[in-house]
Amino acid sequence: MNSTGLREPIPGHIIRQALDRAFVEDWGLSGDITSRACISPDVQVQAQLRLRGSEGLNDYVPAGLELAKAAFHYDDAKETEQGRSALRVELRQSDGAVVSPGSVLAEISGPARLLLGRERVALNYLCHLSGIASVTRQYVRAVAHTSARIVDTRKTTPGLRALEKFAVRCGGGGNHRFGLFDAMMIKDNHIAAAGGIVPALRAARANGGHMVSVELEVDTLEQLYQVNFDDNTLRPDCVLLDNMSLGDMKRAVAYVAKRAFCEASGGIRLERVPDIAETGVDLISVGALTHSAPIVDIGLDINLSHS
Repeated sequence: MNSTGLREPIPGHIIRQALDRAFVEDWGLSGDITSRACISPDVQVQAQLRLRGSEGLNDYVPAGLELAKAAFHYDDAKETEQGRSALRVELRQSDGAVVSPGSVLAEISGPARLLLGRERVALNYLCHLSGIASVTRQYVRAVAHTSARIVDTRKTTPGLRALEKFAVRCGGGGNHRFGLFDAMMIKDNHIAAAGGIVPALRAARANGGHMVSVELEVDTLEQLYQVNFDDNTLRPDCVLLDNMSLGDMKRAVAYVAKRAFCEASGGIRLERVPDIAETGVDLISVGALTHSAPIVDIGLDINLSHS
């Protein structure tokens, strides 16, 4: 499990793949036919990306500004070959900052056609990722009086996992495993197919390799009590307490006694998360960070510069 909270930049190849998919979808075979029909190639504009706010959010955390900047610069080389100058993008905030409604996030200037053809892709990513970062910050603040950490899940939009997990980090949260490949998580169906908790743990430890973390999901104390945390061949690195009551979480934390991480999960809501954190769990995984976050309303306002 990767619970890092570091806001490392989105890798360049991830940005390129994301933008390639988005512009194939938006431009299709013909590109921005509206702007080409209505606007002279000589028209220059100045614009601002401004945060407008969203209902239900108290803090606003931008995420994806560098991605948005890359979107406005998409196909720069091709435009230069055709005699058009590239857009100029100046970021006025950084990913992970806390901003207020009305804040200018970036200033953009250059050919109107280029800007309008890239506006929606940039905003789609920026609004979505900023929503995830802003919601994550609310959860992080709610447990700040404890040692518990907020982490995400694999309940992400297909194709956008790396971007959405980056947004969680921008909001101060950490990342759970990225996929099925980087950590073992033994869930109820694995237990059933393996013949029980002990056989599943034994096989995971025997076949996983010394660098692979193993997490065990349990939903009752009876299941937890089957685990011998003093036996390294059977001990998981982390125990996920799935949909347990607060009382059972406290008992589970006491039983594990720091011999493994304890993670709470299952329908975690913002109003309940402080009580969960106070049970002593180390981690709280929240699917809603990525699958239910509202977008942050960010708009692009254009001023005509010259023609």
